[in-house]
This record gives sequence, structure tokens and C-alpha cells, in this order.
Amino acid sequence: MTQGSTTLRVAVFGENRHEKVDPRVQELYPDGMHTTIAEALRSTLAADGVDAEVRVALLDDIEESLSEEALARTDVLTWWGHMAHDDVPDEIAERVARRVREGMGLVPLHSAHYSKVFRLLMGTSCNLLWRNDGDEERVWTVNGSHPITRGVPHPIVIPEQEMYGEMFDIPAPDELVFVSSFSGGEVFRSGCCFRRGKGKVFYFSPGDQEYPVYHQAEIQRVLANAVQWARPEPREIAPVKIANAPRDWYRDEETTRVI
Repeated sequence: MTQGSTTLRVAVFGENRHEKVDPRVQELYPDGMHTTIAEALRSTLAADGVDAEVRVALLDDIEESLSEEALARTDVLTWWGHMAHDDVPDEIAERVARRVREGMGLVPLHSAHYSKVFRLLMGTSCNLLWRNDGDEERVWTVNGSHPITRGVPHPIVIPEQEMYGEMFDIPAPDELVFVSSFSGGEVFRSGCCFRRGKGKVFYFSPGDQEYPVYHQAEIQRVLANAVQWARPEPREIAPVKIANAPRDWYRDEETTRVI
């Protein structure tokens, strides 16, 4: 099966737990953070002239919304989770990680640094320093030629946000796009690109549930750029397999294949 259709198929995964119990989150995101993110992607991608289908996947329907069949129809998956990481079944986390290695894009957001999926793909603890004290965050572009920075102000100013700080226990990013500074003095690698197998991963840290970060147009621009960057390239997405190779196998056109 090949991937790379003209329509960009995006799934927005939302844990949808804080929205059920926290009045502050309900005030900021009355229809859920996932709805705000999905609507922002639809409108921003449409303004860019991108033919996109954006659907929502929730923890409550995860068996269906992130099934093998659903993921096979997904080009890029955004992921927001915080208080219910352990409620994501291991087999689904492994399924998503496998699909990323096969070519699907992944955009983990904020507390998704500690999701099962992200930690599987990073192979590290993904621990970090944090403080939820309403710090001002400034998101600085450090790779201005990267497609994710298109149309993004330098810096993005977030009036109030949870502080994430170094050390951030992740592998060295393949590309570092943004770093953040906070009014308390800390710094953080807030926009990191990785390649895992045939898939692309962009971790973006702004977006705590207690602040209206996903309502900011600058943040919405980053997310729209990120899903466009992370979409699969038009190529075969089957996994690479171990196979015995008889001598001169590559001389036989029937046994050669495009990777």
C-alpha cells in the first residue's frame, strides 16, 4: 500500500479527561481541547489551500478511533494527553509507534512527552523540569529555514504557561526548530523533530490545559505547519523485513523493490 494521497488525513487525539472535571479547562475549552485543535487545523489548512480531512480520536473510543484500519487511513496523528497516560492500552501505543515507523507522522503536544507512544519512539524516560506558576513563555525560532517556522513570529509570546525546563531526557533531536525561555529563567527545547523509520515526529511543548494556548493564532500556525511537514512522503509504507539474500539477488528484476 502506498501513502501520499492529495488529501491530508489528520487525526487529533485528545485524552478529554481534564475537560470533564476541571472548571477552568471547561471555561477555556468548552468543547474540549481536541475540538479547538481540530477546528484550528481545518481553518488554517484550508487557508493554506490544503485539501485536508481532520477527525477527532478520543481516549473513550480509542479501540475504534485508533484501530489498525483507522490508523491505515491516517497520515498524521496529533496527540495530547496528561492525566491518563496509563489508560492508553499498551497494544495501541505499540500499534501507533509501529505505524509511525512505517510512515505515519506524529505530533505529540505538551504533556504527551510522557505518553507511552512518545517514550516508545524515544527510548528514554522523557523526564523534564516543570513548574505550573503562570510563567510567560517566549518561543524562539532557531532554524528559520525549517518549513514548520513558515509564518511564525520570532518569538511567539505566550502570556501564561506551565514552565517546562531542561534537562529534558530525550535523544538529541534530528532538527531543533524552537527553544523556549521562561520568565523564571529556565530554557527548554520546545520544538524538536525526529525521524523514526519512515515516519516523522515533531514534539511541540506549549499547550497546558489551564491556559488558552491553543486559541493563539501563532500556535495554530505552528500546528498546521507541523502536520504538513509530518505527512508521509509518497512512497511504500510497508515495514522493512529481514530476508535471506542469495548471491546476485539484485540482478533479478523480479526480486528487486523500491524501498
